[in-house]
Amino acid sequence: MTDPVLDLSKPIGTEIRKTTCYMCACRCGIDVHMKDGPDGKKRAAYIEGNRDHPLNKGVLCAKGSAGIMQHNAPSRLRAPMKRTGPRGSGEYEEITWDEALDLATSWLKPLRETAPEKLAFFTGRDQSQSFTSLWAQGFGTPNYAAHGGFCSVNMAAAGIYTMGGAFWEFGQPDWDHTKLFLLFGVAEDHDSNPIKMGIGKLKGRGARIVGVNPIRTGYNAVADDWFGVTPGNDGLLILSLIHCLMTSGQIDTDYLARFTNASVLVNQDPKSPDYGLFIRDDELRPQVIDRRTGKLAPWNGIGVEPSLTGTWRNAGFTHRSVFHLMADRYTDPVHAPENVADRVGIPASRIRQLAADMADVAFNQPVILDQPWTDFRGKKHDQMIGRPVSVHAMRGISAHSNGFQTCRALHTLQIILGAVETPGGMRFKPPYPKPATAHPKPHCKVVPGQPLDGPHLGYPQGPEDLCLTDAGDPARIDKAFTWENPMSAHGLMHMVISNAHAGDPYKIDTLFVYMANMSWNSSMNTRGVIDMLTDQTEDGDYVIPRIIYSDAYASEMVAYADLILPDTTYLERHDCISLLDRPICEADAVADAIRWPVVAPDRDVRAFQSVLCDLGARLDLPGFVNADGSAKYADYADYITHHLRRPGIGPLAGWRIGDNGLQGGRGEPNGNQLNEYIANGGFWTSHIPAEAAYYKPFNRAYQDWAVTMGLYDAPQPYIFQLYVEPMRRFQLAAEGHGLRQPPDHLRGQIKVTMDPLPIWYPPFEDGHIDPAEYDVHALTQRPMAMYHSWGGQNAWLRQIHGHNPLYVPTKIWTKHGFKDGDWARVTSAHGSITVPVALQESLNESTVWTWNAIGKRKGAWALDKDAPEATKGFLLNHLIHELLPPKGDGLRWSNSDPITGQAAWFDLRVKIEKSGAPQESQPILPPIASPLPQAPRSLRWKVGKA
Repeated sequence: MTDPVLDLSKPIGTEIRKTTCYMCACRCGIDVHMKDGPDGKKRAAYIEGNRDHPLNKGVLCAKGSAGIMQHNAPSRLRAPMKRTGPRGSGEYEEITWDEALDLATSWLKPLRETAPEKLAFFTGRDQSQSFTSLWAQGFGTPNYAAHGGFCSVNMAAAGIYTMGGAFWEFGQPDWDHTKLFLLFGVAEDHDSNPIKMGIGKLKGRGARIVGVNPIRTGYNAVADDWFGVTPGNDGLLILSLIHCLMTSGQIDTDYLARFTNASVLVNQDPKSPDYGLFIRDDELRPQVIDRRTGKLAPWNGIGVEPSLTGTWRNAGFTHRSVFHLMADRYTDPVHAPENVADRVGIPASRIRQLAADMADVAFNQPVILDQPWTDFRGKKHDQMIGRPVSVHAMRGISAHSNGFQTCRALHTLQIILGAVETPGGMRFKPPYPKPATAHPKPHCKVVPGQPLDGPHLGYPQGPEDLCLTDAGDPARIDKAFTWENPMSAHGLMHMVISNAHAGDPYKIDTLFVYMANMSWNSSMNTRGVIDMLTDQTEDGDYVIPRIIYSDAYASEMVAYADLILPDTTYLERHDCISLLDRPICEADAVADAIRWPVVAPDRDVRAFQSVLCDLGARLDLPGFVNADGSAKYADYADYITHHLRRPGIGPLAGWRIGDNGLQGGRGEPNGNQLNEYIANGGFWTSHIPAEAAYYKPFNRAYQDWAVTMGLYDAPQPYIFQLYVEPMRRFQLAAEGHGLRQPPDHLRGQIKVTMDPLPIWYPPFEDGHIDPAEYDVHALTQRPMAMYHSWGGQNAWLRQIHGHNPLYVPTKIWTKHGFKDGDWARVTSAHGSITVPVALQESLNESTVWTWNAIGKRKGAWALDKDAPEATKGFLLNHLIHELLPPKGDGLRWSNSDPITGQAAWFDLRVKIEKSGAPQESQPILPPIASPLPQAPRSLRWKVGKA
């Protein structure tokens, strides 16, 4: 039999248009194959990966390939709408864009002129936060943030404060050189193509992969070894690994002395107002002991050789280095594997073996590159010496009430091995690294009719940077940057609705939300949030008077808006994946990218960013109007091209106008810039010089290159902050020092949790419920084939995840006598659900879990009322509350990390019992009426001429 001859190069369409995917936050390059429709218009027929793209190199996942179904989804909104019935009824009338924008302006303009803080503007997983924050700053409201506060701010903030960057968007493993790779709680839907490609490289080279996760799926399923840690105890495991390494002397002392603040001296006088702060000179530079002289010297002094174990005797006190404090803490037997094994859920012998394996790879198998480089003190190095142990982590360790300190502990583990910014370890992606001091501090000063006094979000350095009124009350509706959560770098989106409903700290007038499904999967206490959105005063007015919502699809949140501004799909608009925001850089290169309208919308919809440009002009916002009051930008594409954030720096770094023509990095706006991107496949990239490739925070060549690229305005070398001094400043305030001090009921919490060296403490929910009664941990996890709640309405992706069971480990399965097809009642201190169960043997024995956001509410997303997502799918959100259960002290404590305010989704404890099989998952919420016509049961269309 002769094999058929296949033409593998046959064109799929008549044209390929290259742009950037939006089916997750990976932002891969894609080729959109176009065909001529019967009406002569170009239509998208097929999507595949762009092989020339620096990020994914042609690789595309199920989500990216299914983008064609996202673009054609029946749930796409079709025109602006105004609510005509009660909130939640789904009763709307279509209106024109002029009517919609006039109405929005009539609501917003009086607020800006009299009380800008009464606008709360919050955005979901959009990728244009530098732009939306600029709009909110111009409006003058302090109430702006994006979804990071309920997603992974612990990881991001801990990384910035400790190292100047974190994982995923800020850094990545050195895939080409690492020999031991550890994954801690990595979501499978984020950055999936680069991770899969990287794991493929490791497998090809025989490198070892270790997964640390209560759940063994996805990346952990292909790991060589798996540590099924008990949820909320990751930090305890990490500190035990640090204990093993320090007690055995397996640490990189030279790296710690030169490139971290382990050598910096700490004030040890308990009577001093600077107790626990760094010893500083008259220029406020932290001091070290110079090994050459044995005397004090600034940490960054030219030629200084910092002593890791230095001490300084002054006025009767011996001031010691950070390393002394680390040794005291982490060599304490309390951290020994034998003393943590039961709680962590991993035998002590396995913990010790993992530490030994890390030390063996780091110190007996170094990666040595014959590449000279010069550090910021002027010392010349002949080689780049790497410790090839790399780590990657995400939300799994972050979404706990001890998540910030756990993330810091993980960074400390990497650093003591010398495995950050060295060959084989973790590497930063430009424009990172940037220390916390290089970022803005939060701003909150409100003046009617004027812009806010600076950026909303940032990195406080002490109590003076908190967002408090003169009376000491929270200045923001979400209470970010207050004593309850002083370092909440991403805000607290999950607290906006409940605080606004309670009028605590004040009432708002308008809630303006973009692409955040706050009435369903993006809220704790889902049923309660729905009630808050629909609650009315005795006068019949809504407690939250007005809600404006923008999305591309008829999500659950649409039903609760008073005004709907329909967004485009990602194939129909301009977007900017900017160095000012969340770029597509890899560790070896700086890069950014665009999306552009490869097809024209067939509905009366507009890109949300262009709508903000229009509203900005109507509201006379600074930066959105010219001197004569006319609109500064025709649309978002105009903004991308011509906006300047500072001289020579705009949203896009490629093809700017310089003295000698077009150049990358700095330069004047180029009116043809977007066309240059389109011609290049939708992206721009520039590689880092070889001598600047590693040691970025300490490397003179990198610092100079970063200035030429516009990443910095001047070189800003820094050392890693194992001891985070701003945290000690908050502790000092809690101890009674300074002009700004916390309320008495928070002093103890601040003193305990805001330790400047990483610590571990039990998840807060453990202290508010009976752990013996609620003896099971319950988690959610993002599937590789889904992202956001979008994926659950995608016709192709639904075939992969049409509904979600609750996965149960063998021990619990056997205890309750479960069989295939059974259902369980799952109860928390807040509520209960009844759901289908399935056995999973590769699971921590005290943990159950399910896929996140598969479950849908009937009537949403244009799905059939009997769709499995709405009948067998479910949310764990019904079991979670934004506040912890009362514990008898008269207070209601936030269910979040006390440092950043990140929602503690994964602290959830439940109890389980076998249930009868209901017709549908419980609870059943009443269907919501859709503003869209019923979708067909099958989707069929032909692209191209018959």
